[in-house]
Amino acid sequence: MDLAEQVYQAVKPLPDPIVQEILDFALFLRQREEAFEWQNLMLAQAGSLTDWDNIEDEVWNNVPAI
Repeated sequence: MDLAEQVYQAVKPLPDPIVQEILDFALFLRQREEAFEWQNLMLAQAGSLTDWDNIEDEVWNNVPAI
């Protein structure tokens, strides 16, 4: 029996209000993990963006978007 099945078997006999709390907590953990992944991507991107912030490229700051 894998871990997900063990969790399911442990939760199955519980009353609905408690199961809802467990579900809410699981969704919170998933959302936190996704936010952590995005944070890592943004930090990786920030380093490369510093190369674009220089006086020679100031002319591109006022280019209208199409």
